This record gives sequence, structure tokens and C-alpha cells, in this order.
Amino acid sequence: MKNRNGTQLLIATIFMMFTSSYALADGRGYDIAARSDRTDLGFGDSEVELQMVLRNAAGQESTRSLKIATLEKPDESVGDKSLVVFDTPRDIEGTALLSHAKILDPDDQWLYLPALKRVKRISSANKSGPFVGSEFAFEDFTAIELNKFDYTFIREEPCGDLMCDVVEREPRYENSGYTRQVSWIDQQDYQIRKVEFYDRRGDLLKVLELKDYREYDGVWRAHLLSMNNVQTNKQTDLVYGEYVFSTGLSEKDFVKGRLSRLR
Repeated sequence: MKNRNGTQLLIATIFMMFTSSYALADGRGYDIAARSDRTDLGFGDSEVELQMVLRNAAGQESTRSLKIATLEKPDESVGDKSLVVFDTPRDIEGTALLSHAKILDPDDQWLYLPALKRVKRISSANKSGPFVGSEFAFEDFTAIELNKFDYTFIREEPCGDLMCDVVEREPRYENSGYTRQVSWIDQQDYQIRKVEFYDRRGDLLKVLELKDYREYDGVWRAHLLSMNNVQTNKQTDLVYGEYVFSTGLSEKDFVKGRLSRLR
């Protein structure tokens, strides 16, 4: 009996050590992600012009011009709002995507198609699909809200000239096209430098690299986002111009009824 009790105590001790270390690692992952998220707080609203460069497996390129407007929602229980509008080429001119990010509920997204003069709601089941033929999904064009994920710290390692924390995040919301994402967050400025996206089968699907970071009064923005689909060898680059903040945007600029009046 004595030996049995001793064995049970040893097992219980090992179990407690394991669960405690796991909880610590999980808490560390969340803390790293939260620290990175805090560097983006307080910008209010922003507008930016950019180029979307699509590159197929053969290396052929096509370019699109667009604008993105964003309205910050400081409350962490409410997601930001954004509006994407294409200027060129002519066949997609005026196409617009309005996104209202949520935390655990499905994000609200509406796509305006000027050729059809129609506003289409994007169902949560379809948000893993490609956005206007790019390697970015509809899901990628909503705000990455902190509490939409569970986090686990994996390791530290060099990332270029910096040291990065490698953190895994698993979507807490339904109908994600990804089972998990792995992020490299630098320890200097706390910015995300790379993200790996794993599909519903658990296979690596895409790799996003974020480069050319610039600081605007304490708010950091990457000016080059490269999304490489490792399964198809296709790539989409988003090349950003200069951001403009505090432009006076308000809730009325991010309502569904405005989409058909953008042009």
C-alpha cells in the first residue's frame, strides 16, 4: 500500500509539473501576442493606397491598384472595420469588400460587384476562398483580433538580423480555412515577421512574409506583404504606399449601404 501511494504521488507530481509547464508556455504565447497587438492600438483610423501583384507558377504577373480604409475599435471585445476598393484594372474597377471583424462570432463581410450592381454577403463557410483570385483569402482581409485565437509559445530563434518568438495560434472561431497558424514575432519591435498557414488537413498551405516596416508616431506598418502558396507555387504581393492616419473616418463610412455609392 505504501509503495502504491508513493507511485500515485510521483505520478501526480509529474502530472502537475507537466500541466504547469504547459500552462506557462500557453500563457507566454498569449502574452507575446498581446504585446504585439498593443503596438497597434490607438491609431484611430487610416487610409492607404497599394498595389496587388499576382504571380502565377510560371512567373507571369498582373497588377491591381486598390485602397484600404480602416476604422479602429479600441474595445478588445469588438473588431475593427475595413473597406477595400479596387481602382484598376478596368474589369474589377469599383469592386469593394467591406469587413466588420468579430471575435468569436463570424465576421461580417460584403462584396460589391459593380458589373452586376449587386452587394453579396460572404457566408462564413466561404471565407477561406481566394479573394479576387489572389493568394489571400477573404478571411485574411479581416482584422486579426487578439482574442480570436488560442496561443502556444513554441521557441525562440533568429529571424534575419533579429531574434523572434515563435508562437502558434489556433482559431477559436468556426469555419476557418486554417487549422493553425505559426507566427514569428520579433523581440525588438514586437512585429510579426512571418506567418505559416496550415490547411484543414494540417498541411502547410501558405507562408506570409511581412517586410519594410515603418513607424508612424509609435504605430508600425509593414509595407510589403508576400503570400506564397507552397502547394501551387503562386504568390501575391501587397505593396503599400504611405499610410495616412486620423483622416476623419467614422462609422457611416463602413456601412453596407455605402458600397453601391462608392463610384
